[in-house]
Amino acid sequence: MKLSRKSFLQSSAVAGIGFAISEAVTLAGEVQTKPVSSGYADVNGIKLYHEMYGRGEPLVLIHGGLMTIGEMQGWVQPLAKTRRVIAVEMQGHGRTADTDRPMRFAMLGDDIAALLDHLKVPKADVVGYSFGGATAIRAAIQHPDKVRRLVVVSSPYAKSGWYPETQEGMSHVGAAMAVNMMQTPTGKFSKQWPEPQRFPQFLDKMGKMMSEDYDWSADIARLPMPVLLVFADNDSVWQKHVAEFFALLGGGVKEPGWLNTQLSKSRLAVVPGYSHYNFISSAEVPQIVGKCLADPLTNPPAGAAAASQVAPTPEKKP
Repeated sequence: MKLSRKSFLQSSAVAGIGFAISEAVTLAGEVQTKPVSSGYADVNGIKLYHEMYGRGEPLVLIHGGLMTIGEMQGWVQPLAKTRRVIAVEMQGHGRTADTDRPMRFAMLGDDIAALLDHLKVPKADVVGYSFGGATAIRAAIQHPDKVRRLVVVSSPYAKSGWYPETQEGMSHVGAAMAVNMMQTPTGKFSKQWPEPQRFPQFLDKMGKMMSEDYDWSADIARLPMPVLLVFADNDSVWQKHVAEFFALLGGGVKEPGWLNTQLSKSRLAVVPGYSHYNFISSAEVPQIVGKCLADPLTNPPAGAAAASQVAPTPEKKP
């Protein structure tokens, strides 16, 4: 089946390519620097490609669907000024070749934890955009001991959070896109895979994964770490869903008090003037992320102090 140009653009944009920007660009005023190091990590049956930038506390940055590290440079560069950014390319994306392994967000979350083990990083802040946001959520749910703080950009906690038109676009992602997709960065990199003929099959797996129903609300409500949610004001996620997401984290559900004594440890930012498809070009997003991570109120305590906050004090029996 051959997709019409309209269906191709819709499904591709929904997947996170962002046709509103040119490939591998940095934001205005940012000078692109080379990674400090790069390489592959053998994790869970795949060779996961990653690059490191800057110095400081570790931050894992996960790209959107059908994107590569190149399209994330506008966020990598400003974040790397104060952080050790670990930019990763997930299964089937960029230089991380697809394999016979199926694709599930749960598996991708495990891959992030395994990458941190490979790099001997005990804990890191994890930031994900769109498809990467879902991966970051699963990493936090499945490996809370490895995620210091979670940042979710333009990704819902349930499939129903996407607009119906967005879900329709996701359903079209598949092998029929392969010919057109070969002109994109992720398509071009697939030519370097050991088995480049896998690319259409990978697109089928992506489409199947994005079409599956999910609702992680119960797990979200139990997350122990501070969470930052970042959405565009014209995102592809219902604004009602965004508010419900924040409420699951304890945000926006009560008066914080004159002295902010009841302030939620999680944060919400809605950035004006963007949609889901050009949000990756936002200079505001890395600024918001950096400010949140520098906020003492979002810095989880360590040691006994941390334990006292997550574990309730046992009641004394009479």
